[in-house]
Amino acid sequence: MCNEIYLDNSATTKPYDEVNDLVYDINKNFYANPSSLHSKGIEAERKINSAREIIAKNLGAEPKQIIFTSGGTESNNLAIRGYLDANQRRGKHVIATKIEHPSVLEVCRHLESTGYRVDYLSVSHAGLIDTDELKSKITAETTLISIIMVNNETGSIQPVEEAVKIKNAVNPDAVIHSDAVQAFGKLHLTPVKSGIDLLSVSSHKIHGPKGIGALYISDKTRLKPVVYGGGQESTLRSGTENVSGICGFGLAAEITCGNMDSNGKKVTGLKRFFLEKLVSCDFKFKVISNEKASPYILNISFENLKSEVLLHHLEARNIFVSTGSACSSRKKKQSHVLQSMGLPSSIVEGALRFSFSAWNTEEEIVETILALQEIVPQIQFGRNKQR
Repeated sequence: MCNEIYLDNSATTKPYDEVNDLVYDINKNFYANPSSLHSKGIEAERKINSAREIIAKNLGAEPKQIIFTSGGTESNNLAIRGYLDANQRRGKHVIATKIEHPSVLEVCRHLESTGYRVDYLSVSHAGLIDTDELKSKITAETTLISIIMVNNETGSIQPVEEAVKIKNAVNPDAVIHSDAVQAFGKLHLTPVKSGIDLLSVSSHKIHGPKGIGALYISDKTRLKPVVYGGGQESTLRSGTENVSGICGFGLAAEITCGNMDSNGKKVTGLKRFFLEKLVSCDFKFKVISNEKASPYILNISFENLKSEVLLHHLEARNIFVSTGSACSSRKKKQSHVLQSMGLPSSIVEGALRFSFSAWNTEEEIVETILALQEIVPQIQFGRNKQR
């Protein structure tokens, strides 16, 4: 029997032991400020540069194109606000999808309050944008288009490369930003070849430390900082660098990206195994994630129950899952992603996200299914009885 079953890897991942050891070593032995001119400061700067090279290599980019941030949220903010602030004369029109992470949607809402027009692309029942709708929305005034690469709740993989081609045909001056936080280390990403201008990634989704992320910026793309100060990170992200976090991120990227294909194969098998076992259960459910979604994410709705109740029943058995985005799960409202897919409230209300890593096992899947087999009918029967 497993002591702990962690199936909330889209919220965060457990850091590699090697990463924890490296973070400790950096904090202990390379603690100098990397902006200092003495030898210890230069040592710390070299550590940052080495990590930058690793992140760049695994994005098919140049080190100068990588800016370190505090995580995906800051990367998204810097990409969108930084670009629009630096290119105000290009237009006041932005396009995003209805299923973006809150760190994009909240920026868009702020932009609307400052005079920008924002169009939000709808999605199908499978959680995918309609590229024809995108084409119809792009105008000469369109400055920036933001399309999430892999949705954090359903795992839907958006046609970002096709969106780039459409943009180039209609308005080549507009830029494409993609939140790739759930894609980095899981999909082969080459923003230079794909024509993506701005791409956000994060460390703690790939077994690295929290509080560190990065933004890829193409050579032709000019940004203004959203944080001012000492001018670190090519003047775009002032503040003393998180040396240990950056180094931990670099090592996590090296390990994860180096095992990307084998990890993907294993997780694909685990997801398939989970669904095969689930089909044999004697309760009703609906698979929300589409067939071509990321193998790392599986969103399922259980009829006639509230997902939060089921989550806590599973937690009591040391099985940890999520009701949706960790950045908004504490807010008492239904998922904007699932609502945007046109799902009825009864389905949205019962949705749970199971998100995997290569560390999960078939034994854990079996225990989870056995727990669901026991818990779900009890909750469903109790709720139906109350009605």
